Amino acid sequence: MVKNSRSRAAAEAAFLRTQTQSLSRNRVVSETESINHARDANTARLKALRLQKEAAERAAAESTSPMIKRDRIV
Repeated sequence: MVKNSRSRAAAEAAFLRTQTQSLSRNRVVSETESINHARDANTARLKALRLQKEAAERAAAESTSPMIKRDRIV
């Protein structure tokens, strides 16, 4: 009986170690996914702002006519 309880205790300890490692791994993966999602959202926001700024700059450049210098001969 003692032998069975020792092996059972060892098996339960091994199972708890494995379960703890699995839970820790899942937590780390979840945190990593959360960080990646936040980074992707921020990147998309910054890209939209950059494209909006570039479009405004192009529109401003098109609306202003270039100044033409005329050479004067004296």
